[in-house]
Amino acid sequence: MPRIAIVDNTRLRDISLKKHIQTLCPVNRAGKECIKISPDGKLVIIESLCTGCGICPKAAPDAIRIINLPEEIHNEPIHRYGENMFVLYSLPTPIFGKVTGILGINGIGKSTAIKILAGVIKPNLGDYKKGGAGYEELLDFFKGTEAQRFFEDIRDGRIRVSYKPQQVDLIPKTTKGKVGDLLRKVDEKGMLEKITEALQIKEILNNDISEISGGELQRVAISACTLKKADLYIFDEPTSYLDIKQRINVSRFIKSLVTEKTSVLAVEHDLIILDFIADLVHLMYGKEDCYGIVSGVKPVKNGINVYLSGYIREENVRFRDSKIRFELKPPIKKRMYAEMLVSWKDIQIKQGNFVLSSHEGGINKHEIIGVLGENGTGKTTFAKILAGVLRHDKGEKTRELELAISHNTLNPQMLS
Repeated sequence: MPRIAIVDNTRLRDISLKKHIQTLCPVNRAGKECIKISPDGKLVIIESLCTGCGICPKAAPDAIRIINLPEEIHNEPIHRYGENMFVLYSLPTPIFGKVTGILGINGIGKSTAIKILAGVIKPNLGDYKKGGAGYEELLDFFKGTEAQRFFEDIRDGRIRVSYKPQQVDLIPKTTKGKVGDLLRKVDEKGMLEKITEALQIKEILNNDISEISGGELQRVAISACTLKKADLYIFDEPTSYLDIKQRINVSRFIKSLVTEKTSVLAVEHDLIILDFIADLVHLMYGKEDCYGIVSGVKPVKNGINVYLSGYIREENVRFRDSKIRFELKPPIKKRMYAEMLVSWKDIQIKQGNFVLSSHEGGINKHEIIGVLGENGTGKTTFAKILAGVLRHDKGEKTRELELAISHNTLNPQMLS
């Protein structure tokens, strides 16, 4: 049975524990070095010697995973990040004239797969020691498949790719200047005005890239991607940071990019948006942070239903133990005694030309409260006031109990 070993040495730093794990291994005890410690202090497992006994994962469950791969995996890896690190076994297929979605949990290799197609990552075909493979190696590896034709077209310049990365919050750290100036630099189509109007960012063109919100950053990144002349547009999570109104608007815009001669690949977690934006879908399955496999392409509605069921009938693969079900009503919980944590009255804060007001309210123990509204209406500002990150100008805020507040923000300035 094919087997891989995954070791997270960032979680396994105790050298005495590493040596102890070595002594536990039956193969090591028999005189062969299945588990060793490299010169730089990393614990390494030789997969060809591993018997899958399961002893070492029990000794370091947060750092070591031994995975018995499905029998269906007969191909060699397409990419591996390093010894005892994540492995990708297949790639999605762009289909011209269609939007193809990619659906799967985090850590399963979606971003890795589309970065390979975009040319951001050179696949090493599992040989992480020699670096990325050249086109001739790739063509030989994918001989007889759609991927062979794709990489031939990339090599010969018949396909140009434009790629929108996932982590748009990192853009202000690597890019400086006004939004409009940055977009003009990448405008190969002469459609800056039309595209920025369609994505509703014309009013921020004179803003510095470091001063705009997460939702605005997302739309700027999509604009930059689509202003380039390309045959294949690749979007990694294009609707994150966006409210539902903007998600629908961006989805319509992405769909409009497709012609007989162009194609779109999009990674998307929101099943409703995926159903709206995509014509076809690839499912990605495997083990989180261990390995990933791309399924065959499916009509989007059928693909979503297969994903919810956890079983791919055509490939005879069960990738989840249970089905995902959506109930008509949430379960009824016994109401707990209301104990106030924090309350406020007539709060007001002014930031530039923006004014936020909240008349009266409170949060009790045992409550989960959602805040719904469009981007730019003050949801994050209000959360910062409750967390004590911002101080309100008027009104009262009272903590009824001693609180430890954890606050998460999408503002990229808070991440720098």
